[in-house]
Amino acid sequence: MPLRIVILSQVYVPDPASVGQHVHDLAAELVKRGHEVVVYCSSRGYDKPENRYARSEVIDGVKVHRYSMPVFSKTNMPLRIFGSAWAMIALFFNALFTSKTSLIFYSTSPPLVGVIATLVAGLKRVPKVYWAMDLNPDQLLAMKKLREGSVTHTFLETANRFVLRGADLVIALDRFMADRIRIRPNIHAELLVLPPWSHEKIDSPLSHADNTFRAEHGLVGKFVVMYSGNHTPANPLDTLLQASLAFKDDDQIRFLFVGGGSGKPQVEAHIKEHALKNCVSLPYQPIATLRQSLSAGDVHVVSLGSEMVGIIHPCKVYGAMAVARPVLFFGPSPSHISDLIDANSFGVHVNHGDVRAAVDAIDGLRSRDLAEMGRIAQETLRAGLDKSTLCGKMVDRIEAVVDRAGLHSDMTPTS
Repeated sequence: MPLRIVILSQVYVPDPASVGQHVHDLAAELVKRGHEVVVYCSSRGYDKPENRYARSEVIDGVKVHRYSMPVFSKTNMPLRIFGSAWAMIALFFNALFTSKTSLIFYSTSPPLVGVIATLVAGLKRVPKVYWAMDLNPDQLLAMKKLREGSVTHTFLETANRFVLRGADLVIALDRFMADRIRIRPNIHAELLVLPPWSHEKIDSPLSHADNTFRAEHGLVGKFVVMYSGNHTPANPLDTLLQASLAFKDDDQIRFLFVGGGSGKPQVEAHIKEHALKNCVSLPYQPIATLRQSLSAGDVHVVSLGSEMVGIIHPCKVYGAMAVARPVLFFGPSPSHISDLIDANSFGVHVNHGDVRAAVDAIDGLRSRDLAEMGRIAQETLRAGLDKSTLCGKMVDRIEAVVDRAGLHSDMTPTS
């Protein structure tokens, strides 16, 4: 039975933000199943608000409508609050006046979008699915940006529980996140634990000789340690940055930082302060050349803050695995990433703050059989973590939610 599914999100492709890319993968899979998907999102870029996208277009069969965002800033808090409020109003009315809705799907961007989605779904008497890409106010507490018991914390936690209680299905990214959701009282929603997937296809490894990205950025003949993705305090790079100093005079190694985010200035300040010729900072790369940029690394860095287990999920690990690259993981154990590495041996684990261990790990990886580690990483993905499998499971559960709600073929609720 064809469904009309409304998706609410701040970001969507072609914006390079990971949330938007994952949401599009899901939306495109729903369209392949014969469903109609309508996405409401912002017309401005997430990391670069100066980027403007088409107000309406169809992408892979998905109907995308973007609300006008007069201003948005990730660094100016008053503007960010204003932009978020504007987004909430726009999303509310767009979703409310979409006829014959079968289900409302939403994630964690913009903040509190779940409140809007829950209210609209209640008014329209349709089910709702919440994809928890991260957990707040848990993240704000862990980063000490919020004091437990404060008015703001109480408000955000109340909103969070309202959303969790109202959802028909909650999708958590790993078992640690699921545990954090379960400890909330009176949460009776169905819970699905499903990791995100790589945006890159699991393909034969791209050799350095065939990779134009390495030639363009002076990486030919170098051992490249790459961090690619969002730079944030939740994914600290301090230990890696300190370790880079030990290789300051080693012309055979390059530390490549690709992407953006609030932590990017720290990286660039470190490079400038120490005049590091072995460190290169680049912006986000186009989705179309993602395979080339990811394959340029010999080793990929994945970082997870010590207090962030179950709060965020560094999905960049799957991109590294997809292009057959081993992982250098900075973070705590146990965690989802340490579980993957311990079980499959395609990476090395270093605790935050242990610079000596980081230097030794990088030196050790230079002499390891990286091709074999990369092969293991790809096989681990193929064993059930690939996009087709995971996206298919999510769509199956979404269809089951609508089926249990008892919708007729005309997409109106039963009595």
